[in-house]
Amino acid sequence: MKALKGMKGNRLFRAATLGCLIALVGFFLITILSLALYVDWEILLSTLVSREIFFAIRLSLFTATIAAGLAMVFAIPASYALSKTEFWGKNVVDTLLDIPIVVSPVAFGSALLIFFNTALGTFIETHFLRFVFEVPGIILAQFGVATALAIRLMKSTFDSIDPRYEVVARTLGCGVWKAFFKVTLPVAKNGVVAAGILAWARAVGEYGATVTLAGAMQMKTETLPIAIYLNIASAQVDKAVAVTFILISLSAVSLIALRRMTGRGYSL
Repeated sequence: MKALKGMKGNRLFRAATLGCLIALVGFFLITILSLALYVDWEILLSTLVSREIFFAIRLSLFTATIAAGLAMVFAIPASYALSKTEFWGKNVVDTLLDIPIVVSPVAFGSALLIFFNTALGTFIETHFLRFVFEVPGIILAQFGVATALAIRLMKSTFDSIDPRYEVVARTLGCGVWKAFFKVTLPVAKNGVVAAGILAWARAVGEYGATVTLAGAMQMKTETLPIAIYLNIASAQVDKAVAVTFILISLSAVSLIALRRMTGRGYSL
């Protein structure tokens, strides 16, 4: 009797979990298919070759690549420090680095905009580099959001690496730098690749912080998400849908590349 109840419970549990999975897959699949069916392919092709959208694609790829590259340069050592080093206030630092993930991108962009209206921000813009309503502002906004994501992914990767690997390397004569680059980083390769690809994809799709700091100026700060906004604002819905399809396609290619390169998905 208990065995029979256990089998029924297993079937019910399996049906419930698979049901939720199927419902979610169906929801996202219907959403994407409705977009694909709505797209006028002639408009999509003409949009792809238009000067404005070509500019938006090029700017998005350029800024996202720089932002993701910078994000990884900072995220790898920062996440390693969070994972392997104990220090006072670690929980506060860890929480602070999660803020760009949980807070609205518009709020994060507003904070950056306010910073550049302070004395220090004005000094930076006057004597070094302009960010407000300029392309560097796009990179900075994308960098902030992408870095937070990369740190979270890389920290989970470093947490999963047995510290004995480094200990053994140190006993064999490796210094701390050599142990990190010759042992830890190669072991974390899949996590680094996953974090880099997802940071890049997140930067490409960034809108809220970008539009708040860099503005929505056609042919100047017009990334793909901003192009969607500008076309909807001007009632060019077909063109906006075509650009949306392009952006989703880029994201899908990024995720496929992630799975092909790492042989798996990713985890937070």
